Amino acid sequence: MENKTKYDVVIIGGGTSGCACAYMCAKNKLKTLLVEKNNFLGGLMTGGLVVPVMKSSVKEYNCEYYSQLVKTAKKYKAQITYKDKNDGWFNPELLKIVLDELLLSQNNRKYLDILFESEVLAVERNDKLITSIVLKSNLLSIPIEASCFVDATGSGEFSLMCGCEFLDDISIKQQNSLRFILGNVDIERFVKFIKNIDYDEDITNTYRNDLDTNDEIHFTTASTWDTNKVWALDKYLKKGVRDGILLDSDRNYFQIFSVAGARNEVAFNCPRINNYLDNPFKYSLELIEARKAIYRLYNFTKKYFDGFENAVIVNIATQTGIREQKRIKSKYIYSKEDIISGKAFDNPVLEANYPIDIHSKDKDKSLLVKTVNYSLPVESLISSNLDNLYAIGKLVGADFETHSALRVQKSCMSMGEAVARHIKQKLFSNTEI
Repeated sequence: MENKTKYDVVIIGGGTSGCACAYMCAKNKLKTLLVEKNNFLGGLMTGGLVVPVMKSSVKEYNCEYYSQLVKTAKKYKAQITYKDKNDGWFNPELLKIVLDELLLSQNNRKYLDILFESEVLAVERNDKLITSIVLKSNLLSIPIEASCFVDATGSGEFSLMCGCEFLDDISIKQQNSLRFILGNVDIERFVKFIKNIDYDEDITNTYRNDLDTNDEIHFTTASTWDTNKVWALDKYLKKGVRDGILLDSDRNYFQIFSVAGARNEVAFNCPRINNYLDNPFKYSLELIEARKAIYRLYNFTKKYFDGFENAVIVNIATQTGIREQKRIKSKYIYSKEDIISGKAFDNPVLEANYPIDIHSKDKDKSLLVKTVNYSLPVESLISSNLDNLYAIGKLVGADFETHSALRVQKSCMSMGEAVARHIKQKLFSNTEI
C-alpha cells in the first residue's frame, strides 16, 4: 500500500476499554488512532445503556482515566455518587458529550485522532506482526500503519481478521440483555411504593443527598425468578403473567435504576435474551422478541407500579448488552484458581473483588459467587500468537467463570489504561511512564 498514515497505536473500538486506552496513550504522547463504527464513543455505556457502573472494591491500579471520567461527567451533571459510595452512576446520553471532551482534552488533542463511522476492511501481516490495516470510512479507504494494535471491539472481530487464536473451552454462553429507558416516571411516588413493599436493603435501596444527587432521588431494585432470595416484586410479576400482560420468561431477570441527571427516567437492565451470536438468523429473531418483551414490561409497569402511569419509552439500546462473546488465547490464561486464591502478579493491571456473575436462561442456574480481592497480569491481554496485538475489555484471556467477574466496566477501563502504559514502555523503554 502507498502513502500509509503512520501511528504508534491503533485502537479498534471506542467503547469502555477502548476510550480508556486511547486517553492514556495520548496522554503518554503516543501517536494514537481510535476507530469507532458508531458516530459516538462509549460503546455499551452509551449505546448499550449499561449504567450504572457496577461497584467493585479496588486498589487504585490504573484508575486515572476512570477518575477523570467521573470528574468530567460531574461538570455536565451527568454523574452522581450513590449511597454505597459508587461514583459510577452516569447519564448514558450525556456521556457521549463527556467522552468527546475527555478524550480530546487540550493535552491529548495533538496526539489522538478519532475516526467515527469507520471499520477495518483489511489487515496485512508479516509472520507474527500486524503491519498495517485498511479502514473503510464512508466511501473512502484509508491505509494505516502502526507499531501496535489494540482490539477493543468486545466482539473480537478485529482479532479474528488478524488471525488471532481464541479460547474454545466451553459451549455455554451468558445471556445477553437489551436495555431500555422509560421517561415521564414520577420517581418520588415509585420510591414510596417500593419502600413500602421491600425492606431488604440488599435488593431495594434509595438515596438523596443534595450535594451528590442534584436534589434528585435515586433508587435501585430488582427481582428474578431464582429462588435463592425473597424478591418483593415477584408477586407483581407473577400477577402480570396471570393477567396475560407478561410471559413467564419476562420474570427471568428484572432490574431497574434511576438515571443521573434525568429526574424522571428509569433504566431497565432487562429483558434477557438468549445468546445465538453464532447464528445471525436466530440472533436477529431474538432481538425482535426482546423488543416485544420491552413493550410488555412497559405496559406491566404502567399497570402495577405507582408513578409509572404516564411513563413513555424514550430509549431502546442501539447495542445489545453482550456479556461474553469471544475470549482471546493470551500469553497467560487467567483461571478460576487464580481468582479464588487471589493470586498476586507483579505490576497488576487491576485489583478488584467483583464476584463471579453468570446469567443463565434456566431457573436457579445463575451464579453469583463472592471472591477475595484479585489482580490480573497484562499477559492476559496480549495475543499468544501475534506479537503486537492486544485485546482488552471483554476479550480478556480468561476462562468462562473468571471472565464473568472481569468483564465489568471499571475493570475494563483499567485494562485499557494498563495496556497503554505497557505499549509506552515497549516502544520507549527508556522513557518514564
